[in-house]
Amino acid sequence: MLWFALQTKSRCEKKVEYLLTQKGYECFLPTYQQKRQWSDRIVELELPLFPTYVFCCFVPSAIGKAVLTPGINRIVGFGGSPIAVPAKEIEALQLLARSSLLREPWEHIPIGAMIQVETGPLAGVQGILTSVDNKRRLVVSVTLLQRSVAIQLDKDTLLSVISNPKRDRNKRKKLPVSDVALNLI
Repeated sequence: MLWFALQTKSRCEKKVEYLLTQKGYECFLPTYQQKRQWSDRIVELELPLFPTYVFCCFVPSAIGKAVLTPGINRIVGFGGSPIAVPAKEIEALQLLARSSLLREPWEHIPIGAMIQVETGPLAGVQGILTSVDNKRRLVVSVTLLQRSVAIQLDKDTLLSVISNPKRDRNKRKKLPVSDVALNLI
């Protein structure tokens, strides 16, 4: 069984999750809390971390049944073929969803230091470390959707660096043209 990202119609994520669950599929709709000011009160809303997307686990042969669910536009893929979301990314998102830590949608960050959380409720989760307003955040990305989720880390959370693309890029040695041609063959 593989996880796929299903693109839904706008504001239909919860309905699609419900309908797919009723059909017997395992679904995942990661959410976050956001406070909104209305004219007479403040309301706390539960919103999808990835608007217009629901994750669903099924065998590729069951794609037709899933796509026919009302509210679904398509299964995310390339060249007309659906592409599975890596299980490690879904597991990281599920761990984030089970935690009580503050989370919010985040801009996709293609470069930066890849880190792994060593302590606390997110131990083992890998992502990109960033800092906003002097607060450390872990950014976990769903590469296929080119979307990310940021979660604020405690000051005491221990991290280990897996790789730093900026630093690693500078270490790459330049090859003569003949060596480049050989590497391509």
